[in-house]
Amino acid sequence: MKTLLILVGKTTDRHFQAGIADYASRITHYMPFEILTIPEIKNTKSLSGEQQKEREGELILKQLQASDTVILLDEHGAELRSIELAQWLVKRQQTARRLVFIIGGPYGFAPQVYQRANDKLSLSRLTFSHQMVRLVFTEQLYRACTIIKGEPYHHE
Repeated sequence: MKTLLILVGKTTDRHFQAGIADYASRITHYMPFEILTIPEIKNTKSLSGEQQKEREGELILKQLQASDTVILLDEHGAELRSIELAQWLVKRQQTARRLVFIIGGPYGFAPQVYQRANDKLSLSRLTFSHQMVRLVFTEQLYRACTIIKGEPYHHE
């Protein structure tokens, strides 16, 4: 099973870039993993939040295949502990050809992206910057991989 993380807009903070690259590299030891960055929409000052979500949604949907299992990282998604995320991932690995996680833009997701999604996950009830969510998610995905393999990274 291949795992893809789709991001809307570049990660601009070099410290986050380094951390994300480090965890992405670690994840590839456990599964095929790729990060795809969709360019930010230009001239957003002339667009409403809804219009920006619609345009981003169109770009996101173009990247998806019909057989993809799509998971949105969304504040209204299920909150899982790290061990629960690992168990969740094992189940998805058994049924998904390609597991696609998506971190949307600053206004969230367009309705058509929600309709296409198979599931939603939340990293916390706290609000994080989109830059930080990328780092936290890649770390948690790596942590889940080590839990699945029984490696000592995670301490319960």
